[in-house]
Amino acid sequence: MRIRVPLGLLWRREALRTNLWLVPAIEVLVAIALFGITHWVDREAYDGRIGLPSWVLSGSADAARQVLAALAGAEITVVGVVFSITIVALTLASTQFGPRMLRNFIRDRGTQVTLGTFVATMVYTVLVLASIGAGPHGDFVPHVSVTICLGLVLLDLAVLIYFINHTAIAIQLPHVIANIAGDLSRAIDADARDARRLAGEPASACEDDPATTVLPSEPGGVVLARVAGYLQLVRYDTLVRIAEQEDALIELRYRPGHFLVTGQPMATVWPASAQARVTSQLERAHVTGAMRTLTQDVTFAVDQLVEIAIRALSPAVNDTFTAVTCIDWLGDGLCQAATRWQPARVHRDQAGAARLITAPVSHDRLIERAFEKIRQAGRGMPAIMIRQLDALAAIMEQTRTKDQRLALIAQARMILHSSIESVPEPSDRDDVRRRYDRVMAAYRSTDDELRPKGADEVTF
Repeated sequence: MRIRVPLGLLWRREALRTNLWLVPAIEVLVAIALFGITHWVDREAYDGRIGLPSWVLSGSADAARQVLAALAGAEITVVGVVFSITIVALTLASTQFGPRMLRNFIRDRGTQVTLGTFVATMVYTVLVLASIGAGPHGDFVPHVSVTICLGLVLLDLAVLIYFINHTAIAIQLPHVIANIAGDLSRAIDADARDARRLAGEPASACEDDPATTVLPSEPGGVVLARVAGYLQLVRYDTLVRIAEQEDALIELRYRPGHFLVTGQPMATVWPASAQARVTSQLERAHVTGAMRTLTQDVTFAVDQLVEIAIRALSPAVNDTFTAVTCIDWLGDGLCQAATRWQPARVHRDQAGAARLITAPVSHDRLIERAFEKIRQAGRGMPAIMIRQLDALAAIMEQTRTKDQRLALIAQARMILHSSIESVPEPSDRDDVRRRYDRVMAAYRSTDDELRPKGADEVTF
């Protein structure tokens, strides 16, 4: 059975994951706790209350100090090297992939765990070094703690090898693109589950609901945005409860990923008399920030893949194969969206009354964002056009509605038009035309009755 995670918890988990301090801080606390345990064991052994196993190292206080001081210095040096490698990787990501890709590298668990492991070992070593001193029975030497410290150093060596291998893989473009595509797939699944739950019925049933197009005729109260920034999270459950308590209907004008301007209309409330009460409670139902996130913003992952593709197609880079890889993964994501993703526009209370109307991204808009900028950047490049048409044909086979098919046909026609205008070689234009014919064949085989008159005839 799959456990549903609340949206607010997802957002907090994403916010906590996108930093380089949380995991190291947790590991440092674990190291302090470990030192407390081993120091207690060493004190018990020093007082003669327990015996130590044979594998525990022995030696004088001076020898222990020399070993621990050398280890602490080495740990500090390695921590500096790890931080330097991390900064170099972030700089490379910003230059090659775009500044919006930095977030993907910062949230990488491998980097966070590596930094935390070395910092925690250093803290543990310093604590053990400070615990050596004089005692009632001679010098106190924490033999168990020193032994554990040496074991942690061996663990650090293994972690360092892992980190170097992990970083070498993480900065490769195919790996970066595949990770973003995985984020897109998970975002589609999360949105699909929440759409079905919040609609109070199967998502497809919302398309024919009159509340999706008909709003109250009387003027509503306007709610203004109080804080500027990107809308990162909307707690739809909270908004539905607020509307139910006030016996009101709320229409949101923005969705996660949109930028809110202070003082601009953010929502409309019916009846207008409920506007003041809804405004006072709306602050706890949404979160804004300086950047977009994937929590409820499916288009963010699409935009990331598109950004990498158009950077690759720029004259300064001219990396056609990277753009082709992005198109392949975009095609896979849109195939998943065509079969599983149906965002709910109307959200209902438990009695079935419409309480919240949102502005979700449409399939048409998602397709446009995935194809149009790449088509414009790839003008005159048959390889890009051919791969885009191949992706459109694959998506066409997964579509379920007429609108989805017509949006794909529109993109295919624009690609064909662009090839006729910008590709000078006739044989290249013929290759593009053959791929276009495959899109039309997939369209006809999917549902011949939905084919608009003259859709497969292009005249320029």
